[in-house]
Amino acid sequence: MRILSNGDIEQVLTAGETLDALETAYKELNSGQGANRPRNHTYFPVEDSRHPGFRFRFKSQEGGNVSSGVWALRITSDIAGVETLPSGVQRRRLIPAAPGGRYVGLVTLYSLTTLEPLAIMHDSFIQKMRVGATSALGIRELSNPDATVAGMFGSGWQAEAHLECLLMVRPNIEEVRVYSPTPEHREHFAKVWSEKTGRKIVAVDERRDAVAGCQIVTCATAAMEACFDGAWLDPGTHVTAITSPDGTATRRELDDTTFDRAAPHITVLSREQVHHDKQYDILGPVTRGLMEWDAIRELGDLLLGEAPGRTSPEDITVFANNTGMGVQFAAVCARALALAEKRELGHTVPTDWFLEETSP
Repeated sequence: MRILSNGDIEQVLTAGETLDALETAYKELNSGQGANRPRNHTYFPVEDSRHPGFRFRFKSQEGGNVSSGVWALRITSDIAGVETLPSGVQRRRLIPAAPGGRYVGLVTLYSLTTLEPLAIMHDSFIQKMRVGATSALGIRELSNPDATVAGMFGSGWQAEAHLECLLMVRPNIEEVRVYSPTPEHREHFAKVWSEKTGRKIVAVDERRDAVAGCQIVTCATAAMEACFDGAWLDPGTHVTAITSPDGTATRRELDDTTFDRAAPHITVLSREQVHHDKQYDILGPVTRGLMEWDAIRELGDLLLGEAPGRTSPEDITVFANNTGMGVQFAAVCARALALAEKRELGHTVPTDWFLEETSP
């Protein structure tokens, strides 16, 4: 069995590999060749004395798809809570409370044919890439292909992957306007990524400047409240968000106006998760009578050609990248494992240690 660190995975897993693996996984999931258990968060009444209000949280998700050949179980053991930035903005935060000021997030892969555990992998870099790549697939399917200006909310770790993947699926983008609540963060992000991409990445001081005049608006934040006013959206804009309520935290990135203006052109990653987590933001246009529940599509249906994307260049569309899925980790981790094995990265331990002679 192979053990891979984030550093090992980062050497082999590219945005292109991630996009390819995930597109296959979503098609298989929606055609009966994949399976997924809804993500689950469990909070426990143990607090970190250094951070009042931050409690132990265990998150798990699992799934698999036929072409990957594996079943994946992803877990995180966290101290989680909400912090208030100097600007007054609130966001979710995870505390590095493990020894050495670190975090605990692991993916275990199991063979679908021999049953044995194949790998234990850090989840952080994979998490970053699978979210950014999923958002990019939504952008590819739902945004106008001639878009040249994009807006982005967020200037952190997750925003990096979103920008990289966005430019892969929409290479005609000439300018990206970036807003985040901390000026030095957004300015540093714009400088670094302008140099990396050769594109015009601009830090803007007002939220509206990352919306008005932008044909694509992407949110990649840990925000608790909506990032912008949906009234600012121009006709034809596509909007992507990665934050929705999860049953334990009522955080969101998009307001009711954005969802209402997009109805009935709303796509989600998982319809099952909408009800599992009581994602009232996505359900809003349905409860307000603006669209039927059955009109909300899944990304996999779009990729298979079984549901339309936009019907007009003037449509406002939304892709709610509304959950993490075990099937994502199966597809991407299997790809990373195969690439790492070719380069003999990581450490190996005897698989026999994990096999037993009797059935429980």
